[in-house]
Amino acid sequence: MAKSNLFKRTVTALILAPVVIGCIFLEFPYYNLLVLVAGAMVSWEWSNMCSKEKSAIYATIYTISMATAVLLQSWFGIFLMSVLCMLAVLVKARKEDHKWLLLLGVPYISLGIGSLMWLMIVSSPITVLWLLLVVWGVDIGGYFVGTSIRGPKLAPKISPNKTWAGLFGGMMFAAAISGSYAYGIGWEEYTTITIIAIILAVAEQIGDLIESAIKRRVGVKDSGDIIPGHGGVFDRIDGLIFTAPLLFMFIYIFSF
Repeated sequence: MAKSNLFKRTVTALILAPVVIGCIFLEFPYYNLLVLVAGAMVSWEWSNMCSKEKSAIYATIYTISMATAVLLQSWFGIFLMSVLCMLAVLVKARKEDHKWLLLLGVPYISLGIGSLMWLMIVSSPITVLWLLLVVWGVDIGGYFVGTSIRGPKLAPKISPNKTWAGLFGGMMFAAAISGSYAYGIGWEEYTTITIIAIILAVAEQIGDLIESAIKRRVGVKDSGDIIPGHGGVFDRIDGLIFTAPLLFMFIYIFSF
């Protein structure tokens, strides 16, 4: 990564991070609006990547599905609405080159954004912030350790810049940040929290690779250009919306 781009990323992160953290602790309606707006923007970027001509149609369907996932707390209702939205995408995308990627957008975005909203309902702002810090830790650790050590590539055909060293560096940073945060706020289950942080770190990298595979498939470098130094909103929260459903599952099933 060029030094100028790293500088842009750093400045943008320093501006956006306080806004995001503030919305988390202000809770309703600020956090809700932030998540919904982010979801709508991801919907637009996904549909624009996969279809240049009918992107508005797909973006609308994605947003409807996402909003339904957020508003409904009935698993049957969410499933039914998702099926209807996927059928609508299939009807519209039957002549599209990337129709299966367009179809994937319905569950991917709605479950990811929905889980970010549900986490605030079933848990608290400190848990949501913890998830955010874990994801940031993976990104920071992965970048600095990966660029310093380099070594074997993690997935050269999907993302040539990612290395195994970067993956383990991200896992270590995530675990360290998680442990420090847990100690600072008085969480006692350090071992469990560290293990979950490491699992989420791996999931974050998988989410990042999935987005890279999608972008490579459709032939774009970034999902958008709205965030200086970072690309699009999807580029920035790809790992977050992939890890949020996993953390929600841990909390919902195991009462973590």
